[in-house]
Amino acid sequence: MSATPDDRRQRLSTFFEQQETRAYKMAYAMTRNRDDALDIVQDSMLRLASRYADRDDGEWLLLFYRILNNRIRDFLRRRKLWRWLPGFGSQAADREDEPQATEAPDAPPTDGPDGTLQQQQQLERIHQALGRLPLRQQQVFLLRAWQEFSTAETAGALGISEASVKTHYRRALQQLRLQLGNRTGVTA
Repeated sequence: MSATPDDRRQRLSTFFEQQETRAYKMAYAMTRNRDDALDIVQDSMLRLASRYADRDDGEWLLLFYRILNNRIRDFLRRRKLWRWLPGFGSQAADREDEPQATEAPDAPPTDGPDGTLQQQQQLERIHQALGRLPLRQQQVFLLRAWQEFSTAETAGALGISEASVKTHYRRALQQLRLQLGNRTGVTA
């Protein structure tokens, strides 16, 4: 028995509800801007719904994260181009993209202002260290460590081999450990 359009829409809606926070965290970590991250996630959801809603539900996860990663990559390329073009890459625009302490995607509750400040500083160090990684290492690290994707799922979402995922993940961990030391708890 095939699914009705209403049933398919409901399952797709449930899928998006389950993925929106995780996708936002990933987009925010890459763009460092709340509004841009929200736009990227929304656009990724619309693309999945318009192009792949008729696919089997089991395919949606990898398709969605592939779309999300492609949208992030496109966004970063456009941002780099606009900054490079004369008259568009002003210093004021660069400062707007810098995250503020209040933009942390999901800082856990703390026992007071000192704990909050420490967590915000730690999160900022992690974001800065991630920003210094090559794009592919950032993507692999975020999918593997933050999204808890398996090696195979990460490979499928990024359209690369499992061996490449392992290599990029190992290199990302090495660089993050060098940059951050043991202060942030970055583990394999």
